[in-house]
Amino acid sequence: MNIALIIAGGSGSRMGQDIPKQFINVYDKPVIIYTLEGFQNHPEIDVIEVVCLEGWHEVLWAYARQFNISKLKWVISGGKTGQESIKNGVCFLKDKCSEDDIVIIHDGIRPLVDSYVLTDVIKTCSKHGNAVTSSPFNEQLFVLDDEFSTVEYIKRETIKKVATPQAYKFEKLNWAYEKAFKEQIGIFGSSYTNTMMVELGERLYFATGSDKNIKLTTRDDLEIFKSYLNTNKAKWLK
Repeated sequence: MNIALIIAGGSGSRMGQDIPKQFINVYDKPVIIYTLEGFQNHPEIDVIEVVCLEGWHEVLWAYARQFNISKLKWVISGGKTGQESIKNGVCFLKDKCSEDDIVIIHDGIRPLVDSYVLTDVIKTCSKHGNAVTSSPFNEQLFVLDDEFSTVEYIKRETIKKVATPQAYKFEKLNWAYEKAFKEQIGIFGSSYTNTMMVELGERLYFATGSDKNIKLTTRDDLEIFKSYLNTNKAKWLK
């Protein structure tokens, strides 16, 4: 079984709106529904669990009924941090998953996940036990020497950008969150499942990513999202 674990527990304060950004309507559809549709429409996704902001569960269920998100099976509450929210989602699955089930973790505010990205992350995880979507890093990256200057750069051929979706076999994922929270490893600040896994000594495997898979953090990101929705790929492009 392949379970999508969608993280939608944040309040989205940086967006500066009156409602959480995952519930902002874009062309009469909330952002979270665009995200869920990507998983709903993928043939290899069996069920969906959403870790949702407290007080918004019924709103999410109502939208799921309106937009026919029939794979949505569970809506649970998030934690105080992103890592706590993911842990809540993983713990909830303990009596619902087998060891080899694949859990695909994805940010609810990344509404443009392509089908081929999901396909490859599932395929890679099936082979290696985990998978993290990735893309080449195409900018120059320099290391600070002091506040104003540098004498060192990082070769961009040696680094990748990573994002969600990320996929993990349930047995390893459950083990990792139990150990991380017990020993306080990889759960603070901007830590996520992938960085936590590395801090726990695990090797990660790259899957195909997409630069279109943007995270909606600011109002400018919303405008970029709307532009993508209104863009048709030129027929002459391969």
